[in-house]
Amino acid sequence: MSQAIVDVVDLKMHFPVKRGFFRRKVGEVKAIDGVSFSIQPGETLGLVGESGCGKTTVGRCITRLYRPSNGNIIFEGADISHMPENEIRKHRRRMSLVFQDPYSALNPRMHSRDIVGETLKTHKLVSGKKEYEERIAELFVMSGLSPDMMDRYPHEFSGGQRQRLSIARSLACDPTLIVCDEPISALDVSMQAQILNLLQDLQNKNPNLSYLFISHDLLAVQYISHRVAVMYLGRIVEMASSAQLYSNTLHPYSQALLSAQPLPDPVAEETRNRIILTGDVPTPLNPPSGCTFHPRCPAAKPECSQAQPQLKDTGNGHFVACHHI
Repeated sequence: MSQAIVDVVDLKMHFPVKRGFFRRKVGEVKAIDGVSFSIQPGETLGLVGESGCGKTTVGRCITRLYRPSNGNIIFEGADISHMPENEIRKHRRRMSLVFQDPYSALNPRMHSRDIVGETLKTHKLVSGKKEYEERIAELFVMSGLSPDMMDRYPHEFSGGQRQRLSIARSLACDPTLIVCDEPISALDVSMQAQILNLLQDLQNKNPNLSYLFISHDLLAVQYISHRVAVMYLGRIVEMASSAQLYSNTLHPYSQALLSAQPLPDPVAEETRNRIILTGDVPTPLNPPSGCTFHPRCPAAKPECSQAQPQLKDTGNGHFVACHHI
């Protein structure tokens, strides 16, 4: 395998909780509590889990919108985890972020031309107005938009067109990594399929382009991802190739998550056994001891509350964090 585009090693992001007149620290929210993975050139890694499990925080740490509390983020051979802002700028142009909400992610006062071209100006990627206009038109075409739309404001686009505009903006600096944070959740089903196909087409045309695809839509993740990582309360509990994870799910939480996904076949949907978890998701402010899933796990044993299981390879790159596997 070639050198990874990004290596995340024991990443932690703890947000302090402060109270009182003097704003003293009284605790911390462990949004990410020891996450490790890598993404190879041309690979799509899907990141799934319940709301609040830390998926979005992982993406924002990788793009350095957040400075991690601990751990390392090795992007194209450089450790950017605690790199000063004046040094990280040259690395940031090689990564992009597509946000969840295409309605709030675009400046309503800017023409679409300027929204897409802002990155070109910031990183000085074009030398003149003619080259600037040609590059923006090229990005519009790549994203499935007509260059005739360059003078429109965001409110003149549909939801799917706005997300295409966001994708065009993310491609402007020719990135090697795009973090897609729930990019289809605000779109209707037909438009979701178009955006997924667009992302795949862009990757097919650029074999070095990698995605971190964050979503709670398990079918979308299965469709677009080469590998999938399942998160629960700030930690990865299972990681495998897309085919292996969906055909041979090992972790009890992953099994419950997949059983909640509706099936397109009504007969299979009616006859399958669902796994219903009891209790609520624990708070990351005070997570359970040992395996954080043990209060809700149907297979929990006394030892599960005593030691935190580590990800271990069960074969063929299928990693599971469970004491009983």
